[in-house]
Amino acid sequence: DVYFQARESANPFYAAVPGIVQRAMDRLEERCGRAYRLFDYYGDPAAERVIVLMGSGAETAREAVDALRARGEAVGVLSVRLFRPFSGRAFVEALPPTVRSVAVLDRTKELGAPGEPLYMDVATSLAEQGDKAPRVRLVGGRYGLSSKEFTPAMVKAVFDELGKDKPVNHFTVGIRDDVSGTSLEVDESFITEGEGTYRAVFYGLGADGTVGANKNTIKILGEDPSVHAQAYFVYDSKKSGSQTVSHLRFGRKPIHSAYLVQSANFVGCHQFNFVHQTDVLRLAAPGATFLLNTTHRAGEIWDHLPERVRRQIREKNLSFYVIDAYDVAARAGLGRRINTVMQVAFFALSGVLPIEKAVGEIKHAIEKSYRRKGAEVVRLNFEAVDSAIAAIEKVEPPAKEGPPAADIPVIDPMAPPFVREVTARMIEGRGDELPVSALPVDGTWPSGTTVFERRDLSMRVPLWEPDLCIQCGNCQLVCPHGVIRARFYHESKLANAPTAFRSAPLRGRGYPDARYTLQIHPDQCTGCTLCVDACPARSPDTPGLRAINMTDKEPILEAERSNLVFFDTLPEPDRGRVDFSTVRGVQHLAPLFQFPGACAGCGETPYLKLISQLFGDRAIVANATGCSSIYGGNLPTTPWSANREGRGPAWSNSLFEDNAEFGFGFRLSADTHRAQCETLLEKLRGKLGPEFVDAVRHAPQDSESEIRAQRDRLTELRVRLA
Repeated sequence: DVYFQARESANPFYAAVPGIVQRAMDRLEERCGRAYRLFDYYGDPAAERVIVLMGSGAETAREAVDALRARGEAVGVLSVRLFRPFSGRAFVEALPPTVRSVAVLDRTKELGAPGEPLYMDVATSLAEQGDKAPRVRLVGGRYGLSSKEFTPAMVKAVFDELGKDKPVNHFTVGIRDDVSGTSLEVDESFITEGEGTYRAVFYGLGADGTVGANKNTIKILGEDPSVHAQAYFVYDSKKSGSQTVSHLRFGRKPIHSAYLVQSANFVGCHQFNFVHQTDVLRLAAPGATFLLNTTHRAGEIWDHLPERVRRQIREKNLSFYVIDAYDVAARAGLGRRINTVMQVAFFALSGVLPIEKAVGEIKHAIEKSYRRKGAEVVRLNFEAVDSAIAAIEKVEPPAKEGPPAADIPVIDPMAPPFVREVTARMIEGRGDELPVSALPVDGTWPSGTTVFERRDLSMRVPLWEPDLCIQCGNCQLVCPHGVIRARFYHESKLANAPTAFRSAPLRGRGYPDARYTLQIHPDQCTGCTLCVDACPARSPDTPGLRAINMTDKEPILEAERSNLVFFDTLPEPDRGRVDFSTVRGVQHLAPLFQFPGACAGCGETPYLKLISQLFGDRAIVANATGCSSIYGGNLPTTPWSANREGRGPAWSNSLFEDNAEFGFGFRLSADTHRAQCETLLEKLRGKLGPEFVDAVRHAPQDSESEIRAQRDRLTELRVRLA
């Protein structure tokens, strides 16, 4: 009875907030000289076209306004400092009196609403202020949802639209909407990054230390009070092993570019396979420096580059350098951690700091970052720093060149069309280019897509030695990514096997004509070596040799790919004939959780893989939010898969609900479904037959053969109900 009145009693306090905030801003200006208003206008005092927005996009808009005003255009941007309570009076007062067209940009989508929140507030304010407000054409648009890029070129597209006689209302900018036709055309050649700011882009692999090294680089440069520094890091939510892109800017002038680097003075590629899978030189400015980490020396690297990379190096006149950071790190005792080596190489080639000062600063940062891990770790990193500069080699494009290397697709060419056309673009880092029509309208994405992904993470992969193997299954059990597969089959199946395909007689009684194969998925292996560590079989003649050993991938890659294609044609064993009580038996069951984006050597994923083998397509998974939800239910690819019959585990994750309670709901739902089915069966007893109904209702389902028999009954049930 009093709620309504209580709500209205707060009105005077909300009405007072804009004045209070403005007075606080005024006091800040008195103390430090930085002026803020509830609505800050920037641009031509006599602007006819104005964009209204708030947040970081306003910085980008200001940069575009400066460039457009230099061309003689009368434009401006109004930044919203206080959104709620929205002061209509202050907003109208902040607009230049000459304005004729206003575009309000919202970084949100209000489904079903006549407009987005800021647009609606501006429209209401202009209407309510009456004669005090200028008469303008008002349009609204959306930009930047889910951190979508917002560049000066997009700002220019909005201003260009405002200059038309009938500008589009409720537009989008930054995407290609080929469904509703809301998107504005963007001139990508409009780039405002100018002189005075050094820009660098680094392509790394998740967990290889590239991002951490670049954070240290920004700290080193930013410690100089006269240097302005900025860093953005782009990576997906795979736990490790996915591509990371670091965008760095620094210079003597303030940096207002709240978007990714568009024209880089330096490009560092820390993983050689990226040149075959990603357009790493797309952002390179003419005359930029290109540093590539590779095992190939300067005299031979040109033969291993695809035509696209060769052409860009020549056309953009890039200074091209190579370094074998893996070798430098290995000799320094750092294993595969190349971040320190590549950081030194960047400072040596970029010249942004005198190299002596840069090395000293890097060593100081190393000591600060790693001293908790012990003096030995610090010493090893120092050795890598001292060795890095000597390992850099300059590459001169040859006068005569051989045939280029082929690009390596990130997705299996035999993948379904959606995976090839949509998923592959996302993996390549080109998801921004996908049109609206390419995405599933109901939000349903295919599962089990990790099987088509060629991540190519490790330079070394396991190689099976059939003569030493005791077929225990330990390696298959511990493999975190399901890379190792075992299968037994009749020896006649080997008639069309590739020459390099390995097999051995199956150990065990009752299978005299059976063969056994342990097959590796070379493109999916992360190189964690757990399989080798778990192998109990050792050679009596060769010290250190086991039944499975790590070897260089490149010499065996094509042969192993051919072996894998043949291996997948072999029949899977009847689950009813497999011993579920032993590791030796379970190794033959196909996992329905495979190739997750977990860290190399993950300790969680082998258990999920084992669950999917033991319970197969009957598993129902209620996932708690954490690592398992990230590597288990992520875009662009997911590891939960279906078997050859199209059946697979049911998986779901509830972000806000305890997963035990969430899973209990699954159980209640399954019980309810069964109860409903039994009720309907009883109602149809006369039509279906009493014996058949009793068989369906009371069938035992403890073994795989009993489950198969029940599924046959249900198939028959569908026939009888048809």
